[in-house]
Amino acid sequence: MEHEPGIFEQRDEAAELAADERALSDFRAGRFVPHEKMAEWLKTWGTPDRKPLPREWLE
Repeated sequence: MEHEPGIFEQRDEAAELAADERALSDFRAGRFVPHEKMAEWLKTWGTPDRKPLPREWLE
C-alpha cells in the first residue's frame, strides 16, 4: 500500500518563496519585534502577571 501524503506534506514552493519574500521585505523595512522584547513578553506567560500581546506588534 502506497503512502498518500497529507495536506501538510504537500509543498507549495511558489507560496513558500512568496512568503519568504514578504518576510524579508518586512524585516528590511524594520517591521519586526526585537528578540529581547519578545523574550521579556514571553517570560510573563504562565505567571499571574501575563501581559497581553502589544497591539503595536501587529501593525
